[in-house]
Amino acid sequence: MKRIDAVYEKLKELNTEEGTTASEIADFLGISRANASSDLNQLCKEGKATKTGKKPVRFKAVEDDIKNYQEYKEDRPYIDRFLEKNPSLFSAVEQAKAAILYPPHGMHMLILGETGVGKSMFAELIHEYAIEIGKMDKNSPFVVFNCADYTNNPQLLVSQLFGSQKGAYTGADCDKAGLIEKADGGIFFLDEVHRLPPEGQEMLFTFIDKGTFRRLGEADTERKSKALIICATTENPNSVLLNTFMRRIPMIIHLPNLKERSIEERFNLICRFIREESAKLGRSIIVSVNSIKAFLSYDCPNNIGQLKTDIQLACAKAYADFVLNKKEEIRINSIDLPQHIKSGLYTETEHRKLWNKFLEINKRYYVFDKNEESVLLEENTEADNIYEIIDSKMNELQAKGFKGKELDEEMEKDIEDYFGKYFHKVNKITSSSDLENIVGTGIIKTVDEMVKLAEKGLERELSQELYCGIALHIYNAVERIKRNRKVINPQLNKIRVEHPTEFNIALDCLKIIEKILDVSMPIDEAGFLAMLFAYEGREVKNQNNKDVKVIVIAHGNATATSMVEAANKLLGTNYAIGINAPLDEKPQGVLSRLKAYLRNTDITSDILFLVDMGSLATFGEEIEKEFRVKTKTIPLVSTLHVIEAARKAMMGSSLEEVYEATLSVNTFIESIEQTKPQDTAPQGKNVIVTICTTGEGSAVAIKSILEKYLKYDENMFEIIPINLVGTETVYSRLENIEKENKILCIVSSFKIDMRIPQYGLHEVLSLEAINSIQKLIDVESTYLKMGDTLSNQLKNINSKEALKDIRKFISFIENEMEMRVDPNALIGIALHMACMMDRLKGGGFVDEFAGRNDYILQNEKLYKVVKKASEKLNTRYGINISEDEICYIMTFFDYKIVLAET
Repeated sequence: MKRIDAVYEKLKELNTEEGTTASEIADFLGISRANASSDLNQLCKEGKATKTGKKPVRFKAVEDDIKNYQEYKEDRPYIDRFLEKNPSLFSAVEQAKAAILYPPHGMHMLILGETGVGKSMFAELIHEYAIEIGKMDKNSPFVVFNCADYTNNPQLLVSQLFGSQKGAYTGADCDKAGLIEKADGGIFFLDEVHRLPPEGQEMLFTFIDKGTFRRLGEADTERKSKALIICATTENPNSVLLNTFMRRIPMIIHLPNLKERSIEERFNLICRFIREESAKLGRSIIVSVNSIKAFLSYDCPNNIGQLKTDIQLACAKAYADFVLNKKEEIRINSIDLPQHIKSGLYTETEHRKLWNKFLEINKRYYVFDKNEESVLLEENTEADNIYEIIDSKMNELQAKGFKGKELDEEMEKDIEDYFGKYFHKVNKITSSSDLENIVGTGIIKTVDEMVKLAEKGLERELSQELYCGIALHIYNAVERIKRNRKVINPQLNKIRVEHPTEFNIALDCLKIIEKILDVSMPIDEAGFLAMLFAYEGREVKNQNNKDVKVIVIAHGNATATSMVEAANKLLGTNYAIGINAPLDEKPQGVLSRLKAYLRNTDITSDILFLVDMGSLATFGEEIEKEFRVKTKTIPLVSTLHVIEAARKAMMGSSLEEVYEATLSVNTFIESIEQTKPQDTAPQGKNVIVTICTTGEGSAVAIKSILEKYLKYDENMFEIIPINLVGTETVYSRLENIEKENKILCIVSSFKIDMRIPQYGLHEVLSLEAINSIQKLIDVESTYLKMGDTLSNQLKNINSKEALKDIRKFISFIENEMEMRVDPNALIGIALHMACMMDRLKGGGFVDEFAGRNDYILQNEKLYKVVKKASEKLNTRYGINISEDEICYIMTFFDYKIVLAET
């Protein structure tokens, strides 16, 4: 269950006459008040709850005519769900939404972008959005017109656009409706509008200005159409379109090319296209990680269109090989790709953030299936967990003719041996923070609940080794279930009889797994968990020789230690060891230092040496002779080699297992993006302030996390850490920051009494707040860049100055109404206000607001506040914002505002 679902259920349970506070909900559910308040306000926004009063605000659930939260998520406009996987289109989507919402009938648009960026698809997305929010009828048309088809035939062009009357020209033997007429109430999409001749552009002037037109050959009849025009071009519009035409298309939307989009977005596109091919073929498609890297990195000049075509061709070839029995599956390997795609393997476009996708270095293939939203990594053939051991052993014994009791006895030996040795595999992982880097936060939360339950039932405290062992075991179990692999325990009944207490506790643990991880676990898994509980504390002998130390040796004053530091930091451990080999030091000297280190630390475990080159690769032989330990050596070390070797060794794998897993990294080398230098004191920027109570240490740490996970332009945004010396000091520092900058949000362990978005330290540490903060950044980026977009459209006022004044206008309304504008509404309000002010300054017309007087009476307070805020704009720009215009402005606020708790 999602957190907001739990909040909603608790709110319904506590639905008293006076209502419930956010603090009460937080206390009942054991969550932060900030999270409870955020979820409650979201429920109010969606009509599931209401709120009343001030300090404290009280919430009540709305029982009737409400959908559950999951349905709401699915019922969101598709364009919002599309945006989640295409965040680089945030500005384009917000502009499109604002244009559709612009009163009374929307704003005409021009989409700019290179060939293949998806302009036609984006226009269809806009049409779908207009229908979903009720701005257009569900049967509203989407009419496409390619201007290139009629470049040299003006008469035919007129006929196509506006229609023709019988007898208007030779061959016109009947009345014919034009495309603009057919697009009435919907969208008329003009593709390749740069191919429209000047006379064709001029033909559209009257229609755009007045919404009226005449068919070819008509003299007296004037027709109307409420078609919204969307144009698209690959060219510079200022060079190919008339200025008079450009002025009539106020909303210009730029779609980025593939190079301008993030590597994660390209990855999502690749997954989507392969999954589409899987659906066509009705089979899973297996793709090597090298192939994925090639698709991610190759030069794709024709953008998304070319990427999709290349993927289709690769899938088609793989399918042909499968049909012709050349391959047993539909499998794409990099060796089969065309050279222009394969060349992507040799470019340095990979990003550090891709590490998390490829940390399972010993997995070689992705598996795409039409019914699977997530991408699976193909199961490793290495039998390193109980499930693989059982599969392998049963196949082996059955092939030898074992069955019945004889088979059971043999299987029992293997299972007993596995659990007898299991804790050796986890005894190197001594803290849950180390473990979390391996199995993830979801598994950790699940194990916490399981351990509480087990300790109560077993009446004893469980060891850290068992905690880690359960976590690793559950991690393997969940991964196996996700891949639709069976979990079979041939000793289930025997375990149930011999360990009844542990078995019953394990059954309850399965319910915890299903509740938190939303994975249905078979009863066979209870047998394995019961064995873990039963075998805790049993002595494991002669296992120390299986420990593996990872030692990195590389030329340079800090080469080895730098790689080790990076790897250890990413894994949250200090497992790997680095020994530098300065270029002016002879190899024998380095070897002597290595031997001295091994003697001083009394290392007797197996060792994997990761070296860069030369004589360092021979050190393993010397160490084996003198210290009588097993060694393996891998040359050409990279940071990713160190990560995989340390990760595998931490999990208790043998030297051979660690060696093989690390060797496979050679096909997955990733480049590291250097950390950007920190800016000095900001000025005129949007800032995120991190605050701590014990000096600036924690605040700086939070800043580092935000810098790692947030994407922003450092010329416009800055993260500032400050410490708490006293309440007044913090407020004065915040006020000083606000004099030259805009505070976007605050991250603090305590509440700051300012009307600014705030997040708790735990929300950032858990990465829970990252998406929300990124949204604030994206909205602000779009707002700041909007001045350039509007500069071509506004003829009577300065766009950038106007946007500053509009921001003050909105802030005034927020303060007076004790509300906060939802970030999604900011851009739409600003666009409306800027175009409205420019129109009034130029003496333009004012549309009458239907039902104006009744609307004002129903929203009297908001009307008075907006009217007062408008007075400053009237004075500054010499305009008169009428009551009709004020009502239009009010609808924007009324549509998107979410009241903030005070």
